[in-house]
Amino acid sequence: MRLTLALLLLATVFAQADTQTDIEYARVGEAALLLDLHTPSGVKQAPLIVYVHGGAWRAGSKSDVPIAGLLDHGFALASVDYRLSTQARFPAQVHDIKAAIRFLRAKASSFGLNTEKIAIIGSSAGGHLAALVGVTNGHRELEGRVGDHLDQSSAVSAIVSFYGASNLQSILGQSTEFGLTVRIPALKLLLGDVPEKVPDLAKLASPVAHLDKQDPPLLLLHGDADPQMPPAQSAEFAKAYLGKVSLITLPGSKHGGDEFYDAEHLRLVADFLR
Repeated sequence: MRLTLALLLLATVFAQADTQTDIEYARVGEAALLLDLHTPSGVKQAPLIVYVHGGAWRAGSKSDVPIAGLLDHGFALASVDYRLSTQARFPAQVHDIKAAIRFLRAKASSFGLNTEKIAIIGSSAGGHLAALVGVTNGHRELEGRVGDHLDQSSAVSAIVSFYGASNLQSILGQSTEFGLTVRIPALKLLLGDVPEKVPDLAKLASPVAHLDKQDPPLLLLHGDADPQMPPAQSAEFAKAYLGKVSLITLPGSKHGGDEFYDAEHLRLVADFLR
């Protein structure tokens, strides 16, 4: 019932927006990388949010946009598909998302977007990827060369992570027994092995390993009863962050749920972005 209600709410929000689906932002070999663009009706030069879906890095789709309510706050949303870990190992996912940002900047005028400042938001594994993209502007190994707009910047001006990972070197030690059953196979697909067996790659994939004072403002939302993604990941990230950071803890909340994306919390996100 909750899922059906959520889908109905999304359909209602998108019905009031201008939507373009399956926009090709890059190709890797024969594979097309696609995004969906939702812009609030009647708003010219809407500020842009790039949204990164979750799914343990191995599943999920750009059609899942729980932050769609931010359209009502005047933001445009570009929901991005990227190569999943079943298709390519890390850092392919980051290369793809950065390519999407460069594409959107290159095409800003034709889409009617304001890309002077772009925010990136992600949920779960998408929160991890959003944070990693956000704190690694210009990083040689993570920037990649995907897409046709390498002259454009992939920088973002704000990061929001909903219950995402921040340190793949510490995550297993913080996980519950149930969390390990989810996280170990997911990390093996993403990195090729558990982090302790590929420490350099695990470090490269950890947002906390790339921090400096130039990083954009960061907002973290995490449930303190999350059995899948350790709440300690967000606490560790907030403590280590050198720029402006806010951590919102939802008492009793688990891994996701409607409460993260209700009117109150989306208003907090919108206020943070402004």
